[in-house]
Amino acid sequence: VIQLLSSQRTGLVFILWGKYAQAKECLIDTSRHYILKGPHPSPLSAYAGFFGCKHFSKTNELLRSQLLNEIDWSL
Repeated sequence: VIQLLSSQRTGLVFILWGKYAQAKECLIDTSRHYILKGPHPSPLSAYAGFFGCKHFSKTNELLRSQLLNEIDWSL
């Protein structure tokens, strides 16, 4: 699915939390998409960089830069 989305769309924001997700980066065309990486938000690593990573606001900034609608993360 990741590879299919990467090949058929442009300007997507992929949020890769944790080593397992980050291993999927090779499936994403980084010249066509944005990638945000950080530690997994589990209780064991949340304080090791997840809190404060601002991936939600950064995602909305990237969407705005493409004149796309922001995501309402409060849902």
